[in-house]
Amino acid sequence: MHRSFDHISSLAFFLLLLSCPSFAARILPDPVTAMTTAAADATENATWRGFARFLDVGKGAEVPGMSELKKYFNLFGYLSVPDSNFTDVFDGEFQSALIAYQTRLGLPVTGKLDSNTVSAITTPRCGMSDTAASTHGLHATRHYAYFYGRPRWSRGAPATLTYAFSPSNMINYLSMDEVRTAFQRAFARWAAVIPMSFEEVQDYESADVRIGFYHGDHGDGEPFDGVLGVLAHAFSPENGRFHLDAAETWAVDFGREKSKVAVDLESVATHEIGHVLGLAHSSVQEAVMYPSLSPRARKVDLRIDDVEGVQALYGSNPDFKLSSFLQSEESSDRSSVGPGTRMSGWTASLPLLVLFLFSC
Repeated sequence: MHRSFDHISSLAFFLLLLSCPSFAARILPDPVTAMTTAAADATENATWRGFARFLDVGKGAEVPGMSELKKYFNLFGYLSVPDSNFTDVFDGEFQSALIAYQTRLGLPVTGKLDSNTVSAITTPRCGMSDTAASTHGLHATRHYAYFYGRPRWSRGAPATLTYAFSPSNMINYLSMDEVRTAFQRAFARWAAVIPMSFEEVQDYESADVRIGFYHGDHGDGEPFDGVLGVLAHAFSPENGRFHLDAAETWAVDFGREKSKVAVDLESVATHEIGHVLGLAHSSVQEAVMYPSLSPRARKVDLRIDDVEGVQALYGSNPDFKLSSFLQSEESSDRSSVGPGTRMSGWTASLPLLVLFLFSC
């Protein structure tokens, strides 16, 4: 049955490729300018969509543009920069990187660019690296992971971290009340499981966590790449920088925001706060700390993997009840299949198919 689904999936992608224009992937583009929601919808997003043409490519093949895919793997910590330029050959080093990527992200480990892997590669995601090969350095523990050295905020428990919004780098199509509410809810989810509270302050420069929306190369060595692609990034303790890509169409209500490329602000905020606290990316696809999020998807509820990881750093909130949390998680699993749920075959290809249909 799975083999049949994979065959159908591959055929569907082939037909879509014939009917859709091909765009080259771009990894580190020039700084972008602000765009409205309407302009974002009208703009063809070529960030990683062009990688779909590498579906079913295997070791030994040479395909024009594969060097750009290797840059993607370098960006997220799976490939080191070679002495010369990246080539377009699917070589042994790239296959090893691909296997590491599949393992780290909880995908079927095939060593090939199968539909599950291509779908994951083309899905928008957090800009922080996944592996110890990056300059950030991660140390894996169980499914969750920490930054190298396991940094944490050194305040004694119970602690309060302050946060502030940039006075000059914000978006104007959401009100400050809407932005504040999304972040309040995101911070509250983490505060519910650890002995830490979060307080908004007005003094941006002195705040522990400093939040802003930025375009392109904004001076921190981690440039944004336009619509979709990298959505946001935040740095490990006690850095406090929390940056979101201003080119995205950020949403707090999908009923009101109709953009096909809209990104849920609260979901991304919840994920990046995990980085601020010291968590790196999880290999559990249901977890908030999993690195990717599809357009118009909402993923805000912490999973047990998120909770165990952050509590290992800070301890448990005295009011946190593990049994109640597990019951709530099980109820959520039964009632719906979340955007982070592991999928295979035809089902796993849907996010990529949707992105193709948006642009055709």
